Amino acid sequence: MPALTVPPVDRWVPAPVTQENIDWANLTVVDLAKAKTPEGRDEQVRLARDATHRQGFFYVVNHGLDQETVDRMMDIAVLPFDKVDKEEKLRYEARIKQTGEYLGYKLPQYWHIANGVRDRIEHYNFPRDVSRREHPAVLRPFLPEIQKMIEFTHRDIMNEVQKLLSLGLELPENTLPDIHTYDETNHSFWRFMLYNPRPKEEEELTDNVWMKGHADHTSMTALWSQPVTALQIKDWDGQWRYVRHIDNALVINCGDTTEYISGGYYKSAVHRVIKPPQDQDGYRRLGLFYFMYTGDHVRLQPLLESPVLQREGITKVLEGEAPTQETWRKNRASTYGVAELKKSAETGIEYEIVNGVQVKHYN
Repeated sequence: MPALTVPPVDRWVPAPVTQENIDWANLTVVDLAKAKTPEGRDEQVRLARDATHRQGFFYVVNHGLDQETVDRMMDIAVLPFDKVDKEEKLRYEARIKQTGEYLGYKLPQYWHIANGVRDRIEHYNFPRDVSRREHPAVLRPFLPEIQKMIEFTHRDIMNEVQKLLSLGLELPENTLPDIHTYDETNHSFWRFMLYNPRPKEEEELTDNVWMKGHADHTSMTALWSQPVTALQIKDWDGQWRYVRHIDNALVINCGDTTEYISGGYYKSAVHRVIKPPQDQDGYRRLGLFYFMYTGDHVRLQPLLESPVLQREGITKVLEGEAPTQETWRKNRASTYGVAELKKSAETGIEYEIVNGVQVKHYN
C-alpha cells in the first residue's frame, strides 16, 4: 500500500496469546507469495481448493500487508467504540432489519443468543466506498487509510484468492474475480468489531457461547487473525475446534454465496464465538473483517461450465429461480439474530426460512 501522511492515534494493546492446552483445528495455510510462480501456483490452487472443499476455512499469509499496517488499523478500530458517546452512536446506528444492510453501528443487545441473554457485541461497518455515507467525527481523519485497506483487501488479496478457487474449479482464473468486481454493483463491506466480556450468569445461561454457530451469507469473509482465542469452526468431523492465532495472517471462510455458485463443491463454513480460555478471561476481542459479495445482479446458481462440477455433480442448489446477490444479502442480514427460530429435528440446531432456504443456527 502507498504511504500516507497519517494522523496520530493511541496504540491498541492486544491480549497475550493463550498458553492453555487447546484443541486446535488443523487449517491449511495458503501462501500468496508462492502463488506468483507457475510451480507454486499449482500447489496453492490445490491447497485452496481442497481446504474450501473440505472445511471452508483456511489461512492466507504473505498477502502484501506488513504487520505495522495491520497494527495501525487495529489502533483505529477501537476508536468508534471508545471515543464516541452513546448519543453520537445512536445517530449512526444501522437500520439492519429495515434495510438489510449493516452500515453504521450494530450496538450491543441486538441479537438473541439463548435463554433471554442478548449479545454484548458492538461493530461499526463501512461500505466498500466509504464516501457513500457520513461517519462519526473521530473516524473522519482516518477514512483515507480505511479506504486504502478496503481496496487492497478486495483487489490484491481476495481477488487473488478468488483466482485460486476459480482454477480449483478448472475454470479461467478470472471467473470468480469477474463476478466480484470492485465497482458500484458490489456491496462488500468493512467491519471493526468488538466482543465485550460478559458476567458469569450470562455465560452460564448461554453455555459460554458469545455468537451462535452459523454460516456467513457472504461469498467469502476475511478476518485478520488476532490473539484472543474464541473463534471455533465446526470441523469436517462435526467437532468444534479453535482457530489458532497466526501473526499477520488472514483467516478466510467460505460463505453461502460461494457454496451456491459452486454447486456445493466449496463448503460454507459453520463457525461460532465462545468465551476465551481462562488466561484470556476479561480481555476484549477486537477484530478487522471484510465481508465480500459478488455484484448485486449475480444470481446464486452453479457455474455449470466447471469441469469439476460436471464430474463431481451438484450437491447444493436453491430451489426455483435463484435469488440475486442483492436479494440474498438483504434478506439474510435483516433477519439474522432477530428472527423467531424453529427447533430442528437435529440436536442443538434451530432454523429460519430465508428465500425458501432452511438457514441453520447452531447452539
